[in-house]
Amino acid sequence: MGLVENLRPAKKVPTVWWSSPDPMSLRPKWYTMAILIIGEFLFGLGDSLLIAAGIGNTPWTVLAEGISIIVENWTIGEATFFVSAAVMLLWVPIKEIPGIGTILNAIIIALTIHVMVPILPQPERFAGSILMASSGIILVGIGSSMYLTANLGPGPRDGWMTGLQRVTGVPIGRVRITLEVSVLIIGVILGGTFGFGTILFAVAIGPVVATCLAIAGRIGST
Repeated sequence: MGLVENLRPAKKVPTVWWSSPDPMSLRPKWYTMAILIIGEFLFGLGDSLLIAAGIGNTPWTVLAEGISIIVENWTIGEATFFVSAAVMLLWVPIKEIPGIGTILNAIIIALTIHVMVPILPQPERFAGSILMASSGIILVGIGSSMYLTANLGPGPRDGWMTGLQRVTGVPIGRVRITLEVSVLIIGVILGGTFGFGTILFAVAIGPVVATCLAIAGRIGST
């Protein structure tokens, strides 16, 4: 029962011993920063694995890849940073304020993708692609749970999503689906890779992140 209880998905982001009491803090504890940075690196590594698997990217990475195809000499990592920066500009009219975690999210994830994608192997068989994509989803879940529990500001896309919900009053689930579908369609039109991996990510990422948050909550409460 203990293992089952630990793996039961969390319904919200838990507060743990490494969580910053102030999401706008510019001088967080060193261990909070360390967990934030490691989490965002793991997120970027997971996204890189999904890209290298070659069977479909996450919706936002489909958009970034499409932009990298259109803009000559841009890598997916560079396009990912551009997308994050552009989304943060959209925070201005809805009066969202970024934290240090928001800024580092844009930089670290994009930099990790920029460095890792060219050196990761590309599977020759579909089974290998599924394994790599699944590993990527798990790493994205672990990374998400780490940077979310650090509580130093949401990622650019998450902040835009919650800000739009606050301003419009539209349910958060509907806002998220609208954004994800919209960027996916634009990305596909631009030439980004949509496929089984994209669907696998869409189905699995919610439960994976929720489960990782539950585990983080258990670890952080001890």
